[in-house]
Amino acid sequence: MENQKRSIEVFTAGCPVCEPVVQLVNDMACSECEVTVYNLSDPCESKICLSKVDEYEIKALPAVVVNGVLLSSGAGMSRASFADAGIGQRE
Repeated sequence: MENQKRSIEVFTAGCPVCEPVVQLVNDMACSECEVTVYNLSDPCESKICLSKVDEYEIKALPAVVVNGVLLSSGAGMSRASFADAGIGQRE
């Protein structure tokens, strides 16, 4: 079976609530995980990803999208929920 990259997008406001989620995703990511972090508080970056926020219907930050599917946003994200979504697992 050919390994495919798992796309993980993390949307953040660069705040103290968001940073632990970014760190957790980065800590869990395996070699098949391609992690992209979008900081919406950065004006240059926010222009790039605002269409993605609309596309994924993100209503709260931080938010994590795995392979184009909104996994979680706001409170309630955990190592277990990320593992269930395949973050950190090799296929």
